Amino acid sequence: MKWIVAALLIWAAWHYLKPSGKRRMTADEARARETLGVGPRADAAAIRAAHRRLLAGVHPDRGGSAELARRVNAARDLLVGRRSPDE
Repeated sequence: MKWIVAALLIWAAWHYLKPSGKRRMTADEARARETLGVGPRADAAAIRAAHRRLLAGVHPDRGGSAELARRVNAARDLLVGRRSPDE
């Protein structure tokens, strides 16, 4: 009887504590997606396209600010850098 209770407790703890398999979006990633205007399911190509579109408007050579360009570049680096090669 003790073995059954122990096995049940171990199974319950494992079931409760196991990783869910879904990666949660961090606050930095959410902020980067908001900056670029892409959704959580955007692939690397969509992220790069949004980066190019935004950078064309905020680049310092076109009258934008260096700080905005830095934010757009950092958002792209964070999102594309996190992607695995097979995605």
